[in-house]
Amino acid sequence: MNHNLFKIETNNVKPRKGKVLIAEPFLPGSYFNRSIVLLTEHNNEGSVGFILNKPVDFPVDEFYEEFPGYKGSIYLGGPVSIDTLYYVHSLGDLIPGSIKVSNDLFWGGDFEHLKTIVNTGVAGKNQIRFFLGYSGWDKDQLKEELNEDSWLVGDISPEMVFKSNVKLWKEMVLKQGGKYRLWQNFPENPGMN
Repeated sequence: MNHNLFKIETNNVKPRKGKVLIAEPFLPGSYFNRSIVLLTEHNNEGSVGFILNKPVDFPVDEFYEEFPGYKGSIYLGGPVSIDTLYYVHSLGDLIPGSIKVSNDLFWGGDFEHLKTIVNTGVAGKNQIRFFLGYSGWDKDQLKEELNEDSWLVGDISPEMVFKSNVKLWKEMVLKQGGKYRLWQNFPENPGMN
């Protein structure tokens, strides 16, 4: 077997806000195994992101009664603060205090205002993604993981961020092309083959 297949090329896209981390095929752990993480913050102090392809089995209105009738899904954002609800959206200035991640993609903002625009139908489920918890890296921690070939950095469109898709990991691996396309064919647990 060619072990270079899992070596991530160093001339790839660099991590920054709005990029995604694509887990290498055998990255251990239930949270990050074959995950796609949207980076919403990346600087010298650390990084913050949200896993896009790990849905929870109940809609937002069952978790938060403040959103009656809102059937959008909740996703596991990561292993940090899993009892807290976070969100990314494409609503920009409609939610005061939002942090711009990239063009047409924002993080957080005034939660009371969010509730109002969701409950009045101004915002739909294709404009907001809710997460329980987040993924966080301390200073240089993500850099170390990138050097260990744990993650491939890629681009994602805002439309893909809001698309409900548990097969997103395979789609993103295919999009990277080259040897990375082969990753999709490896079993999640080679020992079970």
